[in-house]
Amino acid sequence: MSTGFSSSSCRFADYFVTCGLDTESGLEPDELSALCQYIQATKFRDVARGKLAGAKEGENFEQSPLRRTFKSKVLAHYPDNVEWNPFDQDAVGMLCMPKGLSFRTQTDIRKPQFHSFIITREDGSRTYGFALTFFEEVTSKQICSAMQTLYHMHNAEQYDILHTPPTPRSRFNSYDISRDTLYVSKCICLITPMAFAHACRRVLEQLHQAVTSPQPPPMPLESYVYNVLYEVPLPPAGRSLKFSGVYGPVVCQRPSTAELPLFDFPLQEVFELLGVENVLQLFTCALLEIQILLYSQHYQRLMTVAESITALMFPFQWQHVYVPILPASLLHFLDAPVPYLMGLHSNGQDDRTKLELPQEANLCFVDIDNHFIELPEDLPQFPNKLEFIQEISEVLLAFGISSEAKPQCSEGQSKLRVFRSGDMASDKRNGNLAGSPLNSYLLRENQTIARLQALVKRTGVSLEKLDVKEDTSTHKDSKVQCDEEELKKYQLNIHVREVFANRFTQMFSDYEVFVIQPSQDKESWFSNRDQMQNFDKASFLSDQPEPYLPFLSRFLETQMFASFIDSKILCHDDEDKEHTLRVFDSRVDKIRMLNVRTPTLRTSMYQKCTNIDEAEKAIEMRLCKIDHTALHPHLLDMKIGQGRYEPGFFPRLQSDVLSTGPTSNKWAKRSAPAQWRRKDRQKQHTEHLDNDQREKYIQEARNLGTTLRQPKLSNLSPSVIAQTNWKFVEGLLKECRNKTKRMLVEKMGREAVELGHGEVSITGVEENTLIASLCDLLERIWSHGLQVKQGKSALWSHLLHYQESKEKRDATPAGLVPPGIIHDTERRKSDAGCAMPPLKVSMIQDMRHIQNISEIKTDVGKARAWVRLSMEKKLLSRHLKQLLSDHELTKKLYKRYAFLRCDDEKEQFLYHLLSFNAVDYFCFTNVFTTIMIPYHVVIIPSKKLGGSMFTANPWVCVSGELAETGVLQVPKNTLEITFECQNLGKLTTVQMGHDNSGLYAKWLVECVIVRNGITGHTYKFPCGRWLGKGVDDGSLERILVGELVTNTETDDRMCRTPPMQQSPGMMRRFVTISPNSKPKLNTGQIQEGVGEAINSIVKHFHKPEKERGSLTLLLCGEYGLVWALEQVFQHGFKSPRLFKNVFIWDFLEKAQVCFESTEQSQMTQDENWQMRVRHFCHFMRAINSTPRNIGKDGKFQMLVCLGARDHLLHHWIALLAECPITAQMYEDMALLKDHSLVNSLIRVLQTLQEFNITLEASLVKGIGI
Repeated sequence: MSTGFSSSSCRFADYFVTCGLDTESGLEPDELSALCQYIQATKFRDVARGKLAGAKEGENFEQSPLRRTFKSKVLAHYPDNVEWNPFDQDAVGMLCMPKGLSFRTQTDIRKPQFHSFIITREDGSRTYGFALTFFEEVTSKQICSAMQTLYHMHNAEQYDILHTPPTPRSRFNSYDISRDTLYVSKCICLITPMAFAHACRRVLEQLHQAVTSPQPPPMPLESYVYNVLYEVPLPPAGRSLKFSGVYGPVVCQRPSTAELPLFDFPLQEVFELLGVENVLQLFTCALLEIQILLYSQHYQRLMTVAESITALMFPFQWQHVYVPILPASLLHFLDAPVPYLMGLHSNGQDDRTKLELPQEANLCFVDIDNHFIELPEDLPQFPNKLEFIQEISEVLLAFGISSEAKPQCSEGQSKLRVFRSGDMASDKRNGNLAGSPLNSYLLRENQTIARLQALVKRTGVSLEKLDVKEDTSTHKDSKVQCDEEELKKYQLNIHVREVFANRFTQMFSDYEVFVIQPSQDKESWFSNRDQMQNFDKASFLSDQPEPYLPFLSRFLETQMFASFIDSKILCHDDEDKEHTLRVFDSRVDKIRMLNVRTPTLRTSMYQKCTNIDEAEKAIEMRLCKIDHTALHPHLLDMKIGQGRYEPGFFPRLQSDVLSTGPTSNKWAKRSAPAQWRRKDRQKQHTEHLDNDQREKYIQEARNLGTTLRQPKLSNLSPSVIAQTNWKFVEGLLKECRNKTKRMLVEKMGREAVELGHGEVSITGVEENTLIASLCDLLERIWSHGLQVKQGKSALWSHLLHYQESKEKRDATPAGLVPPGIIHDTERRKSDAGCAMPPLKVSMIQDMRHIQNISEIKTDVGKARAWVRLSMEKKLLSRHLKQLLSDHELTKKLYKRYAFLRCDDEKEQFLYHLLSFNAVDYFCFTNVFTTIMIPYHVVIIPSKKLGGSMFTANPWVCVSGELAETGVLQVPKNTLEITFECQNLGKLTTVQMGHDNSGLYAKWLVECVIVRNGITGHTYKFPCGRWLGKGVDDGSLERILVGELVTNTETDDRMCRTPPMQQSPGMMRRFVTISPNSKPKLNTGQIQEGVGEAINSIVKHFHKPEKERGSLTLLLCGEYGLVWALEQVFQHGFKSPRLFKNVFIWDFLEKAQVCFESTEQSQMTQDENWQMRVRHFCHFMRAINSTPRNIGKDGKFQMLVCLGARDHLLHHWIALLAECPITAQMYEDMALLKDHSLVNSLIRVLQTLQEFNITLEASLVKGIGI
């Protein structure tokens, strides 16, 4: 895309370059790329040969000389230098011929190959290169004899090793100076500020044709090169330009400032190679800044796919390393621990399995030639994916292109397209069988077909497409100045791009509302950029349809989104905006005007693209009426005899005439007015930063250490590589710092708000997104500087190595140490005291837990699960510190420059991770909901009245947010039980009781403690009540509400999170009323208590569903609704006799009797009253007839919960306040006798009516209402 082209250039092309063999320096092997090829060949052959590998070792080292790579040189470039785009010899040389020189003989295919490339400068601006590589006969005798000598040496070595003469097969791959002609590759190239790919290809092909055709061209080649360098301007925005090639006109057109940016690569090819589904998956990976590696044996395919994917991202721009063609000598760059989009050239022989990549945990691998794509795990779906695919497919079908990645042959063209069936041979996705022998045989043996194949590829002609759209094509408009095929390309491109752009315009139509404008001045905003939030993500996401969230929550965390919002903040008026932002904003405004709906209420209704026609018309207009025609090429002032050349050879051009352009040039100074305008604007708005500076600021402010947009394509000395790696190390550390900070702010922010009402952990999309990105960062850190790659996850591989070496060292005699417990571990202290010794801290044990989870199949999945478990146990920093303390292992696995061997950075990194201990995560428990977990339960009887005489058989039933266990018998002699069941989630309640058997069946229980055997989370369920007939309230079972016990360990923790809601304490659950234990609360405090309890429930329902905590806690926990209503009923309660306990339930039963008798005596009451009475009595009877022995307080709790569920509480309070029994059992000052207080209580309780309260099964077990 043209986003970053250098604005100072106003010429169509900056340089014309020739590269090839420098006969003076002779044959120099290209060491780095040769080494890479050697390594690949070694692996390939070892695998192929298996046992024979040893015997034929030497062959690995020596490829036949014709297949080796030799250094290419930049032979000439014209002009020497232009100030706005200094010539980068290393980069141009590497990218024109990424694999160096190749040699061929007359028996090989030698078709010219076109490819484009891109050079990204330090500041992010780009220059494009377009290269045509062809073969020329080698005329130098020295070179030919050098090649012959290399062959003699090669054959001798082969003979030594194999003791067999070379096989006839190798005739194809040999060279004999007496009978073979030697050819070498050469390249001509244009370096341009903008990517007019089609026009550049036409220019280069016509120049090549001029030297290969039997007739000499009309004028010397210098005239044409001079013309394209100095006399052809860049077309202005919104205009088209025509200029002359050697044999025919060349047309190019540039979009206006209101259209999508320039893009001149064929999208059709991308969809034909990959299919719509794959393109969309690749597009999703790019948007989420996942590492992307493209793989193909055609350089142009790599470039086309890379440029297409980044162009379709409009209005967003790829912010990271972008190298569509990675030269062979730069393969070590795949080690980069940052997001990248790179293209790797394949030799066409190796398949994917032979490719050893440093890191694959978060890699999207695209094998372009085999139409195959490998995706990272947990890739979220792009919003409305199916409708989107449908819309793109319809566009493609209109142009006669299949949405599947396979060629469809019509009758007339099946012969021409045979070559594609070879591509399809191993395409399993489309159901083809691998390697049909016929196709591959034809391709190898039939030169005619091979030539046809090359021809079709080069011309890009495809008959079938013309057939399909014949009727609708623009024959009516014969004025179009380019060929039919090119017009089709323009039309298809704009159709597809508009469909993609429309998705973002719809998804982000109201994004401006959520941009957070900085309150301080620009300078301080820049200096604090990392700490600033620039977009209100939470509010934006809360407006989005549920299915969009997995994708959007991750996308909002990317650097491309942050940079987009930054540029929005920095632009105050339209003039200030950069091109992409201006175009996008104008589209968003249009949608807003069309949308009658309020912009903030979002639906997931799919809206198709509607503005394709106007975009298409603009292009056709430019192509029908050419706006500018450049000067025609003309004879230059050359000496007689200059400009002659030998047919078949591209000559060395005359540098004296090409080194400088014309002295006066009417458009050379075109960019001046823009600069004056900018100066005027600066005078007007002194507070605005000028564009270049702003661009620089955004880069500095946002680049989290990823300033490396492209590796420096220079001499790769060890020092340069070391410097690059150092940048990576610094970048990783900075990214780690920012990630941990972002995650803490997210958590702490929520917790601070929620201190008042207990539920302190968030779950949901936001947290999962952040933790997933942390796992990705850890994988990138662990794969930086790896010596040898094993498995897809570098982190898990390191853990396995550690586990193996630890187990060898710890091979103690059997029975001395329980398995998995390491000597250097220590126990975690815990509030639960000596009742339950805490779990030992053991990294190996945590690994075993993960290895035992059968649901997790892959290494990447295991590593992620292990990180989540360590986060939940607050041991991540400690575990990783332990892992890295084995220096020998780290040295063995990592190169010296690796991040994990930079001591200071490693320490800082572990320190940042330590800050996670300040908050509670449930990122393991909440994600792995179906796994089996061991739980350990201990019942602690009161110390004073110990249960030593206790004869009954106790039981418990544990419930959590996800499930409950059912009744479990507990042995009465130990009062402990360990059992395994499916993940219960966060624990909420424990029901416990006994069977009342034996002589002494009375039992005072202090609390129950339950521990999760994997995460180590310990919950305490306080009780402090008797269980037994004739004691306390006669209950044989109780429902206890739990709290998570926080660790009191201080050395590993930076601060303590406030604990979850306290469970009912011993004293306040003792709700018997006796004269000496009158409640101390006054009516004001009681009202406040009720208000608080109701408030907590209201807040609970206002949270997103995934972030709600336990409702049971808010109903039955400390200061919950049950407690608050107990206070209401206890206020002013009369106690009849001294030693007899009276419970609230006694009062309610009397009221029930009173209501029932009133109903029978047919006293005239309104129907409403009768309905309420009937409800109340029905509930009372149902609870009293339950088979459970839950005691009077348990029954009261059940009644309140059911009343809250069915929205009847306020009716019942009104009934009871009017009941004659109340007058008897309450004193005059009681709250229930004060009409105004009762009315306000009823109003507060009515607020629960709008909520759908679902009760946990344990609260209403045995009640059939």
